[in-house]
Amino acid sequence: MVSRIHILGASGSGTTTLAKALANELEYKHFDTDDYYWIPSEIPFTRPRPLEERQSLLKKDLKNHDSWILSGSLCGWGDIFIPHFELVIYLWILRDIRISRLVKREKERYGSAIEPGGNRHELSSEFVKWAEKYDEGGIEIRSKRLHEIWLSRLECPILRIERDMTVKERVNIVMSII
Repeated sequence: MVSRIHILGASGSGTTTLAKALANELEYKHFDTDDYYWIPSEIPFTRPRPLEERQSLLKKDLKNHDSWILSGSLCGWGDIFIPHFELVIYLWILRDIRISRLVKREKERYGSAIEPGGNRHELSSEFVKWAEKYDEGGIEIRSKRLHEIWLSRLECPILRIERDMTVKERVNIVMSII
């Protein structure tokens, strides 16, 4: 049975949602790369942790659990964890669906703060503009191109789910593989 799974894809593709559902189904521990990459602060997702600190924190958590699912992108900063992966799942869906999900999530998280004049308006707008570049972006950003290069270096099995479907359908696909 596969017990160490990494799920990555574009922001809004459902990596965290699938990871949580699978972790629940399999009774595995779920970790998300954002929890290691970003320093918790009054304005979330604005201050990255130093490289060594995020690696140390994630290493400790992964080491303390035999079965886990890690969601999010760690290309570059987390390459030291590649040998631990028994399965990598890559999610991709159309840009319009992803961006719609992201805008909805931003509204749910921050409410009126993302509206013009709100204290998260600029950050939210920049985030969405960044996320829109995923399909055509270069390797200097989190992009399909960067993920494809990163995936090509893996030795473990890779499961690609590259269309929109329900969480349950995705869980069923993964369960049939593992």
